[in-house]
Amino acid sequence: MNRIIALIVVIVLLLFAASSTVFVVDQRHMAVLSGRGDATPELLGPGLHAKLPPPLQTLMLVDSRIQTLDTPDEDRFVTSDKTDLLVDSVIKYRVTDPLKLFDQTKGDEQTLPDRLALLSRSALGDAFAKVTLPDALAKQQTLADDARGAMSAAAASLGVEVIDVQLARIDFPAAMADSVYKRMSAAREQAASAERAKGVAEADQIKADAANRQQALLAEAYMQAQTIKGEGDGKAASIAADAYGRDPQFYQFYQSMLAYRNTFKPNDVIVVDSSSEFFRFMRSPDGEMSPDAAAASRKH
Repeated sequence: MNRIIALIVVIVLLLFAASSTVFVVDQRHMAVLSGRGDATPELLGPGLHAKLPPPLQTLMLVDSRIQTLDTPDEDRFVTSDKTDLLVDSVIKYRVTDPLKLFDQTKGDEQTLPDRLALLSRSALGDAFAKVTLPDALAKQQTLADDARGAMSAAAASLGVEVIDVQLARIDFPAAMADSVYKRMSAAREQAASAERAKGVAEADQIKADAANRQQALLAEAYMQAQTIKGEGDGKAASIAADAYGRDPQFYQFYQSMLAYRNTFKPNDVIVVDSSSEFFRFMRSPDGEMSPDAAAASRKH
């Protein structure tokens, strides 16, 4: 009976020793194996490995995938125009040098998130301190990129690569939110008024230019019309002179017809002397006066 109990105890001790000396590293991790004293840490890749039981040797598993650090508390930053902002940031990083991480953290990987959060606060604080509130709201990606660049050198000393920094949310403290919103609203209203005034000025200028252009076109058209009219009058006078030279009698008849048309209107009542020279083509197609009309004309 005692031998059976002793055998069981030996088996348990052997299993315990085996579990503390044999371990597996999967594809998602790397392992740093360190001994006591000044022993140099050893980097182990995926696979089955053996080690001495603690405290002779200790093991630190490091996740080699891209990880996300999302701090639960918002950080408070101040812009260059002295405006307080609450910022919720997200950091994506990856451990690239487990040995350097082991050396800097003394084998305690759990301190890495706190150290990265501290670096993030410092980098974002410097970035926000260089911009005004409007720029901070409009250029969030630029601020995040600047913070990532500032963090990279310090994180590299930890064996960590900062992949990305994202600003998940930017808000105002509750105590000053109303005053900031009112100030922003007033600034937007001022900008809108300036745009409206600019639009009115541009519209007035366009109207003035159009009016000047209209006057110029009308003047040019009038000048062209007068030129054409003058040319037409000249041609008409030339044609009339030519016609008069060819047949003076017909020219006088045509001119008399035009005079009749311009003088007499429908339904007009005119009392005139029928023996007048003006009506000579009404009395005779050739315009010759009869002897009686000529005698009457001489009496007058």
